Amino acid sequence: MESYLKKAIQAAIHAGKAIMEVYATDFDVIIKEDASPLTIADKNANTIILEYLETTAIPIISEENKQVSYAQRKDWERCWIVDPLDGTKEFVKRNGEFTVNIALIHHGTPLLGVIYIPVSRTLYFTAQDAKKSYKYVVAIDEEISVEEIMTKAIAIAPSEEKDPIKILGSRSHLNEATKNFISEVERKHTVAIVSRGSSLKFCVIAEGAAHIYPRFAPTMEWDTAAGHAICKAVGVEVIDQETQQPLRYNRENLLNPYFLVNSLKEGL
Repeated sequence: MESYLKKAIQAAIHAGKAIMEVYATDFDVIIKEDASPLTIADKNANTIILEYLETTAIPIISEENKQVSYAQRKDWERCWIVDPLDGTKEFVKRNGEFTVNIALIHHGTPLLGVIYIPVSRTLYFTAQDAKKSYKYVVAIDEEISVEEIMTKAIAIAPSEEKDPIKILGSRSHLNEATKNFISEVERKHTVAIVSRGSSLKFCVIAEGAAHIYPRFAPTMEWDTAAGHAICKAVGVEVIDQETQQPLRYNRENLLNPYFLVNSLKEGL
C-alpha cells in the first residue's frame, strides 16, 4: 500500500502545479453536456495523474476519462477514482477552493485517499494502513521527497467540541432539502454554518473545523471517494441516505445518492 500512496501523493502535487500554471493565465472555459465547466487545467492535471497511476496496473475511473462500462468494471477488486480538478466552478471564480482528488477503492470501499489544494499547497492524505489521516503544507517550490512529507505531516482528528454545531454548506449548492435539515438541527442545538467548496468539506470534517456535511444534491463518485477515505481513516463515515450504510464505490451508476457526513458520535 505504501507504494500506491506515494504515487498518489506525487501525482496530486504535480497535478496541482500544472493547475496553478493555468490558474495564472486568462484560461478559456468550456461548458460540458451536463452544464459543468471544463478548462485546460482539468485536462492537464488528468494527464499527469494518469501517468503516475497507470504504472500501478490498477484500473482508473476519472471524471475526464471515457467511462468504462459496468460489465467491465463490476469484477474489479481495486480501482483508482480520480477527480483531477474538483471544484472547477471554484477554479473559474478564482476563490482558491478547488482540489485534486485521488482515491484507491477496494471492493467498493475507499481505502486510501489524497486531496491536494493547489492554491494553499495543502495536502491531506490517509496513512498507508488507512487508520489515520494527515495534513502537510508544501512550501513554495519546495523540493521534498514523499518520504519526508509522510514523516513530517501532522495527524488530524475530528472535533469533540460541539457548541456550536458547525454544519457545512457548499458555496455552489444549498437547496431546500439542505436548508430543512439545518432547520431541524437548529431546533435542538446552536448551529454555525461553514462554507467551503469542493472536497474541502471532507477535509474540514476530518480535521475538526466542522461537524456535519449534509449533501442532498447530486455528486459523482470522483467528488467524494478521496474525502470519504480521509474521513473514514479518522473514524467518520459517509452515510448513504437511502441505505443508511457507508457510501459504496464503483457502482453501476457513478452518480452518488444523497449522503450525510456526521462526526458527532452521539448523533444529533
